[in-house]
Amino acid sequence: MKLDFIPMDKLSIAATNMRGKGKDADVSDLLPSVRARVLVPLLVRPNCAEGHFEIVAGRRRFTAVNAVAREGGAVKPLPCAILDEGDDVDALEASMLENLARVQPDEVRQWEAFVELVKSGRSVDEVADTFGFEPSAVKRILALGNLLPRIRTLYRGGQIDVNTVRHLTLASKSQQKAWLALFDDEAAYCPTGHQLKAWLFGGSAIAVTHALFDIDMFKGGIVADLFGEDRFFADSDAFWSAQMDAIGARKADYLNAGWSGVEIMPRGEWFRSWDHVHAGKRKGGRIYVEVRDSGEVSFHEGFLTTKEAKRLSSGDGNDGAAPEKPSRPEVSGPLNAYIDLHRHAAVRADLVGHAGVALRAMLAHVIAGSALWRVDIEAQRAPKEDIAESVETCSAETAFDEKRRAVLAVLGFDEDAPTVTREGFHRPPFAPLFTRLLELPDPVVMEIIAIVMGETLAAGSEAVEMIGLHLGTDMRRHWSADAAFFDQLRDREVLLAITGEVAGAEVAAANAGEKTKALKAIIADCLAGTNGRAKVEPWVPRWMNFPPTAYTARGGVGSVTAAARVRYALAAEVVPNPAEDRGTADSAEQRLAA
Repeated sequence: MKLDFIPMDKLSIAATNMRGKGKDADVSDLLPSVRARVLVPLLVRPNCAEGHFEIVAGRRRFTAVNAVAREGGAVKPLPCAILDEGDDVDALEASMLENLARVQPDEVRQWEAFVELVKSGRSVDEVADTFGFEPSAVKRILALGNLLPRIRTLYRGGQIDVNTVRHLTLASKSQQKAWLALFDDEAAYCPTGHQLKAWLFGGSAIAVTHALFDIDMFKGGIVADLFGEDRFFADSDAFWSAQMDAIGARKADYLNAGWSGVEIMPRGEWFRSWDHVHAGKRKGGRIYVEVRDSGEVSFHEGFLTTKEAKRLSSGDGNDGAAPEKPSRPEVSGPLNAYIDLHRHAAVRADLVGHAGVALRAMLAHVIAGSALWRVDIEAQRAPKEDIAESVETCSAETAFDEKRRAVLAVLGFDEDAPTVTREGFHRPPFAPLFTRLLELPDPVVMEIIAIVMGETLAAGSEAVEMIGLHLGTDMRRHWSADAAFFDQLRDREVLLAITGEVAGAEVAAANAGEKTKALKAIIADCLAGTNGRAKVEPWVPRWMNFPPTAYTARGGVGSVTAAARVRYALAAEVVPNPAEDRGTADSAEQRLAA
């Protein structure tokens, strides 16, 4: 290898360059340094044309220099490290090593490069050793080959996220084609993310880990996702046939072991431990087999119903005699009401001194439901599908969903359930849920409360304004302008105001007569730092700040109106001002006295 300075017109992108396909990458981060000087040599090799060289690694630097040339800047010959004439595989490895050390390429480009290396005779282990990957990571990237080419293109272009791609690797080719048809149909709902898994499996994705039978003997199909972390049964009917056979075999084992009976509960029905008492094998205890829709099976050993246990303890269950006629209860209806009301009064008087218990009871009511409680979940309904997709895939929603899944796991709920708060799907009654919450430490309970509050927080409400103001929520950490935002941004006066905000008053004045499309392009260039525009700091429109403001005297923005109501309430001292001291330890009674 030797170093030399080569003119721009003698250089081109090599076919083996792993960034050689697709549109040019964003090079705004390189432009300042490239305008001064290219310090890091490009990796090149001689081309068949005399005096011409192919760029094996360094496409982004080459693209940045071209951008400087288009600006009218002076461009000098570029420093290049010239590879000896070798095969394409060596050049490809050089390209990958150089690129992986700089800007991490997307998995589709890694897949293209790894496929070429494997085709050229490199083993998976050799590829992994060369690039410092685990062999499983190389296999995961190679699994992208199971996807239709167009899906890989959509992923590379950022039109679908990594969760969607992961679940699409579980799909057959026909399912992928059906999904693409929905993706292309503007009037149809196209499932993405976690909803996609339910769509692929008809609402019931059954994990291999739930099987009671030997997986190696299973004759049905099993699919694994892109990451190889989860495997699922492709044919639920075949799974249930094998699973029920395994449950039947376990039942026979229990009966042979001397248990009085084994009751296989209907699928989806919960075992209500509070309606049963423990009873050993010698006391007639039986086995209850709980079968979940998820495929998970639980064996509850040694139980009798409460009624059976009482009958046996009174000696009425062993002699075959007819049960005695129940005697008149010792407490009348009115007396029972008297007792209930006094016990209720006593408990809530004691509860005042135990805020932690009250908090858990309130949380159990919200999650499990109560005749006296009505809690609705924020549905996040969007008027347009692109808005719904923008919200669903944003970083804030992803962060909230990760926390929600952790809470679902802590409570023993299905981790694929759409919400923690009760909403149209089965939840255990108050008693076991309350017991579980009492077992959890305060920090975990507070995390659960935060998730439940988030699920029931009404969008566009004064509550959002007050909480965001109190927490100092900075939208720049959670949001950036996307296609859905620009699609809804159509007011010309507002667009001019935003142009002045991101590009400066002079640019806004110079483009006062331009159409909205041109103004959007200027704004997008300033936010991305493209087309010669200086990249602005992370920016959000005024409406999304806490507190929000309007761009024009016309107003009419929901969040601004809600914020105005909050300011009015604060001024009227209807609610405490969050700017005041929040750390006092005064009780409610002391505050009232003050």
